[in-house]
Amino acid sequence: MTSLRTAPRPPAAKAPSATRRLVLVGTGLILLAAAVLVGMRVAPDADGAAPPAHAGGRVPPREDPQELEVRDAPDDPRLREDHVDPFDDGHPAIAGLRSGLRVALQDAARDAEARGIDMWVTSGRRSTAYQQELLDQAVARYGSLAEALRYVASPDTSSHVTGDAVDLGPTQADDWMIRHGADYGLCQTYANEMWHFELATAPGGTCPAPRPDAAG
Repeated sequence: MTSLRTAPRPPAAKAPSATRRLVLVGTGLILLAAAVLVGMRVAPDADGAAPPAHAGGRVPPREDPQELEVRDAPDDPRLREDHVDPFDDGHPAIAGLRSGLRVALQDAARDAEARGIDMWVTSGRRSTAYQQELLDQAVARYGSLAEALRYVASPDTSSHVTGDAVDLGPTQADDWMIRHGADYGLCQTYANEMWHFELATAPGGTCPAPRPDAAG
């Protein structure tokens, strides 16, 4: 007689092991973090525009809050002094420069001094009020705003007001900087101002040709 036997049940699916669950969770967290980082890199500024690039396509670093505080400080009579030690970090004309420009300036001044060349700052960071004074004086001197703007920028366009420019003296130092400033990333900005320098290339790079003047 044939015996009746119940067919064996298929084995129940095993629940994922604790190790496997940890691997799955860890992988999910890594993918989430990567997505967040990608989003941060492509996100625009708060005003909806991508951050502007400096010379060579480099995106400038975020502002140091302390630098912003210095540049937004009330007008200071010392900003009008025209013989300032480039190493005087306590002077508002030097303290208000962007950190990258200040470091490049001091590196250049140090090397120039080692070669027997004196260098001082005739104008560094300027307040809005001081820049407006200079523009008003230029209008009186040259007879029109259009002509004055070839020599003095308006407060809302001046690189001095934002701490992005420095004027140097004496002439011997200006000549040395024109020849060697690119070693520090510093370039003569305007053909009619041999004393005006801005960061416009990477250290050791090539400076762009100076613009004819502040209006061109």
